Amino acid sequence: MLDLRHLRSLVAIADTGKLTTAAERVHLTQSALSHQIRALEDHHGLPLFERTREGLRFTPAGDRLLTLARTVLIEVDAAERDLQRMKGQTGGELRIALECHTCFDWLMPVMHTFRQRWPEVEVDLVAGFHADPLALLKEGKADLVIGSKPRAMRPWSVQPLFRFEILAVVANDHPLRHKRSLSARDFADETLITYPVPEQRIDLIREVLQPAGVAPARRTAELTVAIVQLVASRRGVAALPSWGLQSYLQHDYVQAVRIGPKGLWSELHAVCPKALASRPYMQDMAQIIRTECAQLPGIEWLA
Repeated sequence: MLDLRHLRSLVAIADTGKLTTAAERVHLTQSALSHQIRALEDHHGLPLFERTREGLRFTPAGDRLLTLARTVLIEVDAAERDLQRMKGQTGGELRIALECHTCFDWLMPVMHTFRQRWPEVEVDLVAGFHADPLALLKEGKADLVIGSKPRAMRPWSVQPLFRFEILAVVANDHPLRHKRSLSARDFADETLITYPVPEQRIDLIREVLQPAGVAPARRTAELTVAIVQLVASRRGVAALPSWGLQSYLQHDYVQAVRIGPKGLWSELHAVCPKALASRPYMQDMAQIIRTECAQLPGIEWLA
């Protein structure tokens, strides 16, 4: 009764916590995934999930099958990589450029896992801030860009990763800290502290401030810790991904406030030239990112 598609579905549900998102991840409709799960439950005569306010929670029976799924899929993926090695398709170079600079916070464990799985592939980061990361792909200076979805899709292979919430960051004694959410006008008299990138690559400016005709003063810093330090010192406010703020919030260095009543969200995609997309290690990188980032706060999976 159990096969690989069941195991992959269980892992997808565990990683996302939502049936709809899990279905997109394994390329099924929600009804098809629900039918698949019901068939498993009927076969074993045990429920695999409980529905809670936080999402689906595995029962002991579900946990047992999830443990099996993770164990088996690790071996299956390893065997598939070994077969690719036998065909001589695994050597190469993977140069990664980042559009989202807080990605450094989670990229190191991703690269560590990648090196363990693909030791014959030389992996490196393209250093520096880049006004146009996709230009690095065109010029042959990078093989993979982790960033926003490109407007022109034709030259590229694009693998969706996840969407994430961007939060406003203010000092502990800032008057805005008590608001439930911030509007564009709340930023009008502030100094906005950002990374040194063009305004059109800053979600807060592009999606919120410019449409409202708000243009606050701007100051830049290259490191996340420097941005947070400036905010804590009342030199301005910032907007950063929720995952990059957790340690600072836990230590009460700064406060975070939602931007807009529904939040400000952005997306991350893995973009590479189509000529490189079929390489096994390139395909595996997106899956490693999904696995390593499954527990990041404030993210939702993309299909």
